[in-house]
Amino acid sequence: MLTADTPKNFFDKIVINGFSVICFSATLSLTLIICAAAFFRYILNGDLNGYEEWVKIFAFWLYFPAAAIGAYNRTHVSADLVQAYVPDGRCKDFLVFLKDLITVGVCLLFTYYGYDFFMFGFMGPLGTGIALPTTNVWRISLWTGYLAVFSGLIFMTYYFSRDLFISTRTLLLGRKNR
Repeated sequence: MLTADTPKNFFDKIVINGFSVICFSATLSLTLIICAAAFFRYILNGDLNGYEEWVKIFAFWLYFPAAAIGAYNRTHVSADLVQAYVPDGRCKDFLVFLKDLITVGVCLLFTYYGYDFFMFGFMGPLGTGIALPTTNVWRISLWTGYLAVFSGLIFMTYYFSRDLFISTRTLLLGRKNR
């Protein structure tokens, strides 16, 4: 079983290392923006007008790639009472399979809505590419943040599907044949 370590195959190396760079950059950017806003507000008695718009976009780019990394590492937030309290056996294998099936189903649903969310920002409310939604102050296209949501959900679905495949195989073949 894989643990929270370096990716084993080329695809995972690219995805996880790319998302790690994105998360690190977003963390640095958020820290600098919030520190600058605090400095301007409390030291200079000024205001960084519209800094919240940048914070929201960088927060999207921090959270959703990090959620995909968590799905890869199997450390994503979950109530894993089954793993902790149910003894090994067919019942536990079935409950893990059921948990993974529900997780993939919910993730697929949110990925579908994430696609609609992204396309709304990318194509506009009429779907023509005209009147694209933007932020109020800086006029940043909203699809730049929506892309983080959609791409994060795609890779979360991919890694949760991997877990579903493993739990299905364990349920059908047993633990010895893994």
